[in-house]
Order: sequence, then C-alpha cells, then structure tokens
Amino acid sequence: MTPRQLRLGAFMRPVSLHTGAWRYPGSYPDANFNFAHLKSFAQALERAKFDAFFMADHLAVLNMPVEALRRSHTVTSFEPFTLLSALAAVTERIGLVATASTTFDEPYHIARRFASLDHLSGGRAGWNIVTTSNPDAALNFGLDEHMEHGERYHRAREFYDIVTGLWDSFADDAFIRDRESGLFFDPEKMHVLAHKGEELSVRGPLNIARPPQGWPVIVQAGQSDPGRQLAAETAEMVFCSPRDLAAGKALYGDIKGRMKAIGRNRDHLKILPAAFVIVGDSIEEARSKRATLDSLVHYDSAIASLSIALGHDASGFDPDAPLPADIPDTNASKTGRAQVLKLAAEENLTVRQLAQRYGGYAGLAFVGTPASIADEMEGWLDEEGSDGFNIVFPYLPQGLLDVTERLVPELQRRGLFRSEYEGTTLREHLGLPRPENRFFVSGA
Repeated sequence: MTPRQLRLGAFMRPVSLHTGAWRYPGSYPDANFNFAHLKSFAQALERAKFDAFFMADHLAVLNMPVEALRRSHTVTSFEPFTLLSALAAVTERIGLVATASTTFDEPYHIARRFASLDHLSGGRAGWNIVTTSNPDAALNFGLDEHMEHGERYHRAREFYDIVTGLWDSFADDAFIRDRESGLFFDPEKMHVLAHKGEELSVRGPLNIARPPQGWPVIVQAGQSDPGRQLAAETAEMVFCSPRDLAAGKALYGDIKGRMKAIGRNRDHLKILPAAFVIVGDSIEEARSKRATLDSLVHYDSAIASLSIALGHDASGFDPDAPLPADIPDTNASKTGRAQVLKLAAEENLTVRQLAQRYGGYAGLAFVGTPASIADEMEGWLDEEGSDGFNIVFPYLPQGLLDVTERLVPELQRRGLFRSEYEGTTLREHLGLPRPENRFFVSGA
C-alpha cells in the first residue's frame, strides 16, 4: 500500500498574509502587484512540485481605517483570472486556483471564466467558492447592505448546481469538426440547462466546450457549520484555518463524516489548512525571524486587523485591558470572530497583545528547521488532521524559497511529498476522479 502523501498549495493573494511581510529585509515591497515577481514565484513552486497556486480575491478595499490601510500591502492586487491566465502561459503543471464569489457574480460568468481558464491551462483550474464576508463589497455592486449570512450560503448551493450544470452543456465528444460533411458539432450532444430556482434563473447552454477536467476542481472554505455542510456536499478541496492539531482533527472528522452520511467517498475531498511556515537553521533562528517580522507590524495595522477579525471596530478598546465582554454580534464571518474570542480567553491576552497577533499572523504556524516542520506536518497527516497544507509564506522571495528549496526536499526524502508530477491536471495531482457528465453518458 502506498503511504499517504501531503498535498501542498501556495496561498498567493496577497503574496503573504503577514502585514509586515513587505517591510522585511530583502523582501520585494511590490511583490503583490509585480508580474515578473509573481511569475518567478509560480515557477519556483512548480519546480518544487506544488499542487496549486491559490489566488484569493477581495471585491473591495479592506474595511479598515485609512491609518491602517496606508500601511498594508493588501490594498492592491491583480484580478485573479487575469493573473492566472497569464501564469498559465509560463507554467506547465501547477494548478491555478482562483476565488470567485457566489454573492456578487452570476453563475454564467463564473462558469465561462473557469471553463476558459481550464482550457487555457490544459486542465489546471480550480474554483474557490466564497460567499464574501466583507460588507463593503456590497456597496460596490449596487446594494445598500450585505446579504444575510445564511442567505449567502443558500444562494451558493444553488449557484454551484448551475455552474456545474453549465460545464456539462456539451458532451465530451460533441465537437466533430468534420471538414468533409461541414458538421462542426452534434446538436444532439448539447444540453440546455433551463434552470429556474428560488433565487437564480439561467437558460444555458454555456458557449464553451466542456472543460478538460470535466469540471475545474471545486475548492471551498469549510469552517462555519453552513460552510462545512456545503463543503461535504460539493467540495473537492477545502482551505481552512484550524489553530492546532486538535481543532484540525475535529474539523477533518466532521467534514469527512458528513461526506460519508450523504454517500460521498471521503478520499474525493482534500482538506488543506492554512499553515504559516518560517524555516531556519535552528528553531531559535526561525523564532528570531518571526520576532523580527512581527516587530514590523505597526499598531495602526494591528488594531485594524483585530477589528476585521471581530467584525467590530476595536480602536476604542483599552489597549492594555482584556477584550470587552459585550462586543455586539455582526453579519461578518462568524468563524473568524469565534476564533478571536477563543484565543483571547485561552491565552488571557490584552487587546494590544491580541491585536499584535492578528496584525501579524494569528493562525496555525510551523516555525523551525526543515526536520522539525516535517515532523509536525507528518503528525497532521498520520493523525488525520489534514491531507496537506495551504502554505502561507512569511515574506517573499526568501520565505518562499526556504520552503521550496529546504523544506520540500526534506518532505521528499521522507516520502511525504512527490518528487515528480504524476499527471498534467490539477485533478491528477490531487488524486481526484474526473466527473461524469450528468446529461450525457460517456461514449454514448
């Protein structure tokens, strides 16, 4: 029996989630908006045989005070499809995953864009389904207020059914292209979706041939209860953010258990928590790197990051007191807020301490040597805390190169990660089956 191996994605929008990344000595301050740099990062990740380059997205400037925003490298970034289409031309194997919102876009747009990216890349596209938690995004799309949390997930489920149905508009062998007869495609192998649901109406068919992968890989977050259920029903890769192995195992078991309950094969979904990785020659050196990085976070940014995580303005809180007990609930991310409250209670942190943590990176972190980090990652794999990780780099380029040139070889030496790609598509990298067309039997 072949031992399980890690799946590795790279979280690349922004190029680092750490607020101080652009200020770190030797880093590229413009890395988030410089194609030459992004091209070199993608190619380095491909040389290391990463599964995917993951391009997250924001549909509004982050909702933080301008005093903090002016210090943030997240203020600007490329639109994902434009960037990934360009990267498809300068890479050959690495998967290309983009975020697209079911709240502020239409199913036909999403189906068309991802089908195009899958064709352009030779079958390497993945769709990260999000419902968008930033309330300011609503104001950019003609809405006076954000759609309610539960309603966003209800729309997302119907949205998924439409998009995947549109990808199945044509049978795989619909396009005959017979010069002699003049027949380009067989109309009997074209399906009109004619969807009319509770919230959405889409006729179809999609005006693009079925994607090379059948469907681009379906990627989701899976933290909240609605998110976990949606992931269990539809996702093939889950990006999540458990803070430790115990939380990872609970999340992993819950989502995989929900899959079993509805008859899905648990191996047809890969769970990849976000993991902040800093590599050093010693654990002490790695910790020193992190301390230097954290010291570059200005308090303006720190308190703004805490406000975003809470979904509530924290700038008026006493910096040297605990979090107030009466913070009102909001329509922002429930999971993010719950994690803030849990961390503050568990570690008895003041507002200042909590803000500094969130202003840098507050999630799961592996800080150590290649060997110590490989030990931790192997433990997560063995104990079913994850199927791999979505790596968050501390600064670019060196933080990325430390992973690709130092950590990955150690994982390969242990047999925990591939030394070569086994296939050409993202589905093949992840060991996922190609979906059957729901409207046409293969070969019929």
